[in-house]
Amino acid sequence: MNNNKVLEIKNLGMTYHTLDGETKALENISLDIHRGEIVVLVGPSGCGKSTLLSIIAGLLKPSNGKVILNNREVKNPTKDIGYMFQRDNLFEWRTIRNNALIGLEIQDKVTEDAKSFVESLLDMYGLDEFKDHYPSQLSGGMRQRAALIRTLATKPDFLLLDEPFSALDYQTRLVISDEIGQILKKEGKTALMVTHDIAEAMFT
Repeated sequence: MNNNKVLEIKNLGMTYHTLDGETKALENISLDIHRGEIVVLVGPSGCGKSTLLSIIAGLLKPSNGKVILNNREVKNPTKDIGYMFQRDNLFEWRTIRNNALIGLEIQDKVTEDAKSFVESLLDMYGLDEFKDHYPSQLSGGMRQRAALIRTLATKPDFLLLDEPFSALDYQTRLVISDEIGQILKKEGKTALMVTHDIAEAMFT
């Protein structure tokens, strides 16, 4: 067992307060993820999966407990975490190549080496002939691959995947979840994915 711990969740809880009272989304969640592990959490819609990811990403402050990434408590969003959402959120007016560069542009890291890295990812994972195409010209599975490459381009230390295949039809979902699982393993990434689909979890 690899003891190089990347993420540590300690006694995490989240309660939402509304005019109608309190809603407990998470209670006493503890989890360790080590380098190179791909962990998949399965649960029905509305059980708090996305809330958990938002807390890990530093987008929400938990009611209690803490999240520690590489021995530092996560209190705000950090570039060390890459987040892949349910929808690919590709910009329709940008080519696939330019979509893949967005994260690097935001972080002001568009160097020649970074662009070469993105080109190599696009070539390696089957989008070499589609770099100058627009998202509307790609299948749903190819769009998800492009979204993952955009996330990998900034070389985050830890990846969060929030039901990233839910918008795809069932057969495509199983194929692309297997593909993306292989990409994550090949790139040596550490990741946490949440889904409501047991078959999808098994294929990742």
